[in-house]
Amino acid sequence: MTSYLIRGAAPLGAEPTDLLLTGGVITATGPDAAAQAGTDVRTVDAEGLVALPGLVDLHTHLREPGREDAETVWSGTRAAAMGGFTAVHAMANTSPVADTAGVVEQVWHLGRQAGWTDVLPVGAVTVGLRGEQLAELGAMAASAARVRVFSDDGVCVWDPVLMRRALEYVKAFDGVIAQHAQEPRLTQGAQMNEGVVSSELGLTGWPAVAEESIIARDVLLAEHVGSRVHICHLSTAGSVEIVRWAKSRGIDVTAEVTPHHLLLTDELARSYDPAYKVNPPLRTEQDVLALRAALADGTIDVVATDHAPHPVEDKDCEWADAAFGMTGLETALPVVIETMVEPGLMSWADVARVLSSRPAHIGRVEGHGRPVAVGEPANLTLVDPAARVVVDGAHQATTSRNTPFQGRTLPGRVVATFLRGRATVLDAQPVPAADHSGGPR
Repeated sequence: MTSYLIRGAAPLGAEPTDLLLTGGVITATGPDAAAQAGTDVRTVDAEGLVALPGLVDLHTHLREPGREDAETVWSGTRAAAMGGFTAVHAMANTSPVADTAGVVEQVWHLGRQAGWTDVLPVGAVTVGLRGEQLAELGAMAASAARVRVFSDDGVCVWDPVLMRRALEYVKAFDGVIAQHAQEPRLTQGAQMNEGVVSSELGLTGWPAVAEESIIARDVLLAEHVGSRVHICHLSTAGSVEIVRWAKSRGIDVTAEVTPHHLLLTDELARSYDPAYKVNPPLRTEQDVLALRAALADGTIDVVATDHAPHPVEDKDCEWADAAFGMTGLETALPVVIETMVEPGLMSWADVARVLSSRPAHIGRVEGHGRPVAVGEPANLTLVDPAARVVVDGAHQATTSRNTPFQGRTLPGRVVATFLRGRATVLDAQPVPAADHSGGPR
C-alpha cells in the first residue's frame, strides 16, 4: 500500500499540520510526519485544505440489485468517494428487497468488490416492504453484512403493532429502526408540500402532520420499549419540536436532515421541474430555517443524503408522472458549507460531527467517524473550502442526472478521499482500486 504524506492540511479547520498515512493508519502528525516518511511516500500538497474524517452517509440508495439502469453499487460508491464519503448505508428498497441475509450479503460483497467506500446494507423492517410481517432481522444482523440499521424507507411502517415489535426485536443486537415518517392515508396522491404554493398550483398537498404524527407515535413507542429509533429525512418545523421534546425526556431518538431540505423550498415547484419532486417534499422557508437551527443545536443529529438516482425517463416527464427523489452524494458537503458553515451556524468540527462521527455512531460503523489523530484509521477527506463549483449532473460520477442543483454554484470541492489509507480520490479525480479485497469484516 502506498504511503501518503499530506502537507499543510487543517484538521477540522484548526492550525495546518502534516499527516502521514501508512498501512491504513495515521502514523504521525506535525514535524514527525515528514521525519518518519520513507523514500517511497507520495506527497500531497494540502495547503489551504481542511482535513475531515471520512464522511459517513446513513441514507443512500444504490439501486442494485434490480435497478442497475439508475445506479449500481460500483457507480454509487464512486460518487460517494467523490463526495468525500468513506462509508455509506445502502437502503433496502431494491429488487429483490433486502429483507434476507442473502440479499444484504450480496450488497455487502458488491461494495467490497467495488472498493470505493465501505457499504453497510440497511435491512428491510418488513418482508417485501409490505408492512405485514417482520423481515429476517436477526438473520441479517448475524450475517456477514452485520446489519444494524433497518428501514422500509420509501414506505412507512404504519402499523403500530409491527413497529413496536421491530423496536423490541432489534434491542437484542443493538440495532435501530430508521422510520420513513409518512402516514399513508394523509398523503394519498400527494405531489408536493401542502400550503400556499400547492393551492395556487392545484397540486395535491402533502401535509406536515403526515410526518409529525408518525414521529410522535414512534418516539413514544421507543420510550415504551426502551429501544432506539431514527427518523429519516425530517423536513418540518413541527417534526423538529417533537424530536426536541422527545430528547428532553431522555428518549433514544436520533434524526437526520437531507442537504436539499436545508437549502430548497416548495417555491421551486412553481417551475413544474420534476428535479424538485422528492419524498418528503420540499417545505417552506420557515421549515428550512427551523431545520438549520435544529442541526446547529444538535436536535437533528446528522445530515444524510437520501441519494435517490433515477434514469432520465423517470424524471424527464410531467410532474405528476415523475419519480420522487434527487441525487445528493456529490453535493452534500457543499450544501452544508453553504447553509451552515459560511453563515457561521457551524464550525468544521460540527461538520465532522454531523457528517461523520454521529452517523458512524448511529449506524454502529467501526473505524469511521474517528478523530484525525495518530493511531486512528486513515479514513479522511480533504476539502478546498475556497473552491466554487457549478453543478453539472452530466459530469457527476453517479449514473443518474437528477440533481436539483443543476447550474447552481456551490462552495467547496473534495480534493482527496482516503479509505484506510488508500486514495479513492486524488486531485478531485477518482482513483480506482488495484486491489478490491479491502473492507471491514
